[in-house]
Amino acid sequence: MKRLHVGVVGATGMVGQRFVSLLENHPWFEVVSLSASARSAGQTYRQAVNGRWKLSTICPSYVAEILVQDAVADLKAITQSVDIIFCALDMDKAAILDLENNYAAAGVAVISNNSAHRWTDDVPMLIPEVNPEHTGLIDIQRQRRGWTTGLIAVKPNCSIQSYTIVLAALKSLHPNFVNVTSLQAVSGAGRTLTDWPEMIDNVIPFIGGEEEKSEREPLKIMGQLGDNAIKPATKPTISATCIRVPVSDGHLADVSVRFNTKPTQADVVSAIENFKNPIAKLKLPSSPKQLLQYLEETDRPQPKLDRDYGQGMSITIGRLRELPPDNPYEWRFLSLAHNTIRGAAGGAILMAELLTSQGYITGKK
Repeated sequence: MKRLHVGVVGATGMVGQRFVSLLENHPWFEVVSLSASARSAGQTYRQAVNGRWKLSTICPSYVAEILVQDAVADLKAITQSVDIIFCALDMDKAAILDLENNYAAAGVAVISNNSAHRWTDDVPMLIPEVNPEHTGLIDIQRQRRGWTTGLIAVKPNCSIQSYTIVLAALKSLHPNFVNVTSLQAVSGAGRTLTDWPEMIDNVIPFIGGEEEKSEREPLKIMGQLGDNAIKPATKPTISATCIRVPVSDGHLADVSVRFNTKPTQADVVSAIENFKNPIAKLKLPSSPKQLLQYLEETDRPQPKLDRDYGQGMSITIGRLRELPPDNPYEWRFLSLAHNTIRGAAGGAILMAELLTSQGYITGKK
């Protein structure tokens, strides 16, 4: 197939850098445009990220000499050259709403890493292995807005990636109440341990806005597609605490669950290990071969050892243990996801692959 032309908006930030790295040699997508704020516009990408490159790998040579454009001022020129944009621009929420609407209205598929459109009625928020049917909302979106090739789809917050797919795997066991403590890496704030020395030997017990997102967003993802919008699920009820920890990459969640009827340990393990990935048959380029990895070792998962499993797109679960009868919850486990791959850029690329395979994204005629 002819590769689709893509642009990365917000290409100089950490998530933008991750997009650029993951898209190198992608079989379906070719990066032809990089844009950021006016401060970086006019420089080569190599110049724009000089001294600001945050990944452990070097800046890919294939994009090094691309001139960075102004994501706002150069919107018309950008939309003429791309079929898809991956948006990771750090701007005011209202400005992001307008910008993404303008890109989509110009006929471009907008795959957003931002939160601005997550609760817009006609915009799907996707974890492809959980709610691929929610892409049907794009038909409503296009009808309402008069778009033909343009669309907006968003990925959820990185804080929920490690446990929402696990809850989907446990759906047949009817989880009713969930308590989750998310131990979040510094890269979730676009930082590294080198440039955030205050995090060394420290934790920050509050991350603004994360707990509400962690409690609400899984319910939209696990909801039902109705005639005009997504009806969020009513169960499970989720209570979340989000803590920043001195880890470079990988969000680890401590999850306690109470079910409608208490399952056995074998039931829980079987549900995890036998989860039927609804998009596996599509063989999308970014899909991991094994989505959920269950480990029996008592000291796993660990971010340093397990975050890159499945090239950073898999979820690792461990420390499953039964809670005592007087505890309000019944089973407890840990789950881990790479927050800037599965939780951000990689998850967004997988969304674009799903939408392409479903025919919602096509190249310019």
